[in-house]
Amino acid sequence: MPLSRLLTLVIGLSIILGLMLWLISSLSQLYFQIAYTSPLLANVLLVLLIVLLGLLIVAFIYYMGLFRRSKKRKRRNSLRVPQQKTEAASENLKAVRRQVKQIQDEVARQALISRSREIESILSRGELRVVIFGTGSAGKTSLVNALIGRVVGRVDAPMGTTSAGETYSLNLKGLNRQLLVTDTPGILEVGVAGTEREQLARQLATEADLLVFVVDNDLRQSEYEPLRRLAEIGKRSLLVLNKTDLYTETDKETILARLRQRVQGFIAASDVVAVTANPQPARLATGEFVKPEPDVMPLIRHLAAVLRAEGEELVADNILLQSQRLGEEARSLIDTQRRQQAEKVVERFQWIGAGVVAVTPLPVVDLLATAAVNAQMVVEIGNVYGCELNLERGKELALSLGKTLASLGIVSGAIRLISTALQFQVATYLVGKAIQGVTAAYLTRIAGKSFIEYFQHDQDWGDGGMTEVVQQQFQLNSRNEFIKVFIQDAIARVVNPLRETADVDEWHQQD
Repeated sequence: MPLSRLLTLVIGLSIILGLMLWLISSLSQLYFQIAYTSPLLANVLLVLLIVLLGLLIVAFIYYMGLFRRSKKRKRRNSLRVPQQKTEAASENLKAVRRQVKQIQDEVARQALISRSREIESILSRGELRVVIFGTGSAGKTSLVNALIGRVVGRVDAPMGTTSAGETYSLNLKGLNRQLLVTDTPGILEVGVAGTEREQLARQLATEADLLVFVVDNDLRQSEYEPLRRLAEIGKRSLLVLNKTDLYTETDKETILARLRQRVQGFIAASDVVAVTANPQPARLATGEFVKPEPDVMPLIRHLAAVLRAEGEELVADNILLQSQRLGEEARSLIDTQRRQQAEKVVERFQWIGAGVVAVTPLPVVDLLATAAVNAQMVVEIGNVYGCELNLERGKELALSLGKTLASLGIVSGAIRLISTALQFQVATYLVGKAIQGVTAAYLTRIAGKSFIEYFQHDQDWGDGGMTEVVQQQFQLNSRNEFIKVFIQDAIARVVNPLRETADVDEWHQQD
């Protein structure tokens, strides 16, 4: 039992006992005085006083019990939030494992499995990870040195010295979890190697429970953007102004004020801290130089306060964030895989439809509305996205989209586009069949690409409806660079077979 509650209980009981003794003494005198003249009134008064004393005791006991329940409730509520997030993270990881089974790329699948196991390991170990992030010249390594209390890397190193994330253990009184501090490579370095180091630093920053962003002056735009983006994904951050020994007190306060103003909205003013991790030597009156001690206590005190108050929440938030990002990555890989499979379906059916129309010409305006091949394409695209459709439903969707193509003038626009592209590459006697066949392929492609968008968004055309999706796909597939490649492919798949067929027919007629 806490000392404060024990004292309250002892004092309360002492007061009650004192009152009881006083009441017993006083009531005995009062009782005999009243009983002498009115025995009945004395007995009633005695009963009332005893009841009041009993109520006082009951009220005190009830208050202590209510206080105890209130404390328990607060403790239970404070623990429930991280537990809910941890459970949500576990559910996300289970979902990721189910999604991984659908990924065909072995390398990507194994990478996701490895990362899910890593998150599970973090979940079980319960470490607090603080990542030191910033430009290479801001003094990150010096700050880590000062925090750890021993040399862990080169001080006064040029930009680019820390080429990999280096992690060290730090003990803070009052923390129940192990605290790990990671020194990252600097950002904004030049060259290919600098870009690679920056990518590593950003990755480490996104995995931190708490981010410490180090600067040595006012924030530049190139520093502000990564800090803001990390805050947008929910990364808890502290902003540290290092090398304050290089500034006067007035200049330091001016810079701190600017920093707090720039990050207002995503970093609290109290989370902007000034330190001197590696102070410059000071010259004494004797001419000797003395190295002052690092002044990082403001950061250590604030770091300890934040981690004590929010540590459990930060760990839970970060694990949930990592599991969600892993789930998003898995879904992205599955979406990419499905799109590739669906595009192969579209490419196959566009040339099947072209061949059918070229051999048996139909009015072009009716191509998508009447060709059963497009209905089968819709069914197969739906199957790729896990949507079981029958052929009848496929026909309905194909007919609806065909009418949309015609109403928007895309069919006539496709005819003009294909005719212009083929006019100098196809013999006159083949122009009609070739235009119809290649146009059929082109329109089937637009339809297929539109249906990919439809199924990818859970059978939803979006706010703009089918019309907007179809128009967008027509614009994407009308670009010159695509048309050139498409026509060359069409000549090989549609026109050349027509030529061969015509040559065979002519040969038979000559015989």
